Amino acid sequence: MKESCKRLEYVHDQLGEIIRPGISTYEINKIGDRLIREQGGIPNFLNYNGYPASICVSVNDEVVHGIPKKERLLEEGDIVSLDAGLIYKGYHSDAARTYPVGKISEEHQKLIDVTRQSFFEGIKFAREGNHLHDISNAIDDYVTSFGFGIVQDLVGHGIGTSLHEDPQIPNFRQKKRGLKLRAGMTLAIEPMINLGGWEVEWLDDDWTVVTQDGTYSAHYENTILITTGDPEILTLNSYEK
Repeated sequence: MKESCKRLEYVHDQLGEIIRPGISTYEINKIGDRLIREQGGIPNFLNYNGYPASICVSVNDEVVHGIPKKERLLEEGDIVSLDAGLIYKGYHSDAARTYPVGKISEEHQKLIDVTRQSFFEGIKFAREGNHLHDISNAIDDYVTSFGFGIVQDLVGHGIGTSLHEDPQIPNFRQKKRGLKLRAGMTLAIEPMINLGGWEVEWLDDDWTVVTQDGTYSAHYENTILITTGDPEILTLNSYEK
């Protein structure tokens, strides 16, 4: 599991370096697929329930699962979320980042920053003996203090020998405490935060999720390991450190 995540770290590190105005989402996916395979991994998104690419590339109001296209070129002022994962010796990794494309507005940079920090606010509670929804509630408390919308139709998840395993991990406040966390659990925590309302809809391609009000959205995700102390972030690449 750790080795799979370490190899995904490298992929995200390299992808962060190529984000610029003029590059196509198709090219980003092509490079990401090559990097995954060069690391000895198998792209776990490719053909997953029919998804046609190795990297989910979501631009501006696209929340997640954007499908790479040759004709979709990044422009100055865009923000782009890259969600990627790989399989190494049977174990899955999963991580996402949102990057600015050139110079972006202050409000969109704030959206990226708050989304990223909400992950770290949540995992303060990701330790043995706490409950799963302590993470959810901490993310909610932080994000809502800025007035942003938290996507409720999509959640984080357990991860291991399958990409998506139990438990589901909401990023919004829960009434129940959820299961008790135990050392050894591996979880994919992934806040998806909108500049406007939380509501989303699916495009006709049945994959791309967009904000209902057309505002921008950011996504941040790491695979983490629950321990008896602070959680270990298994996919934190050098771009993020």
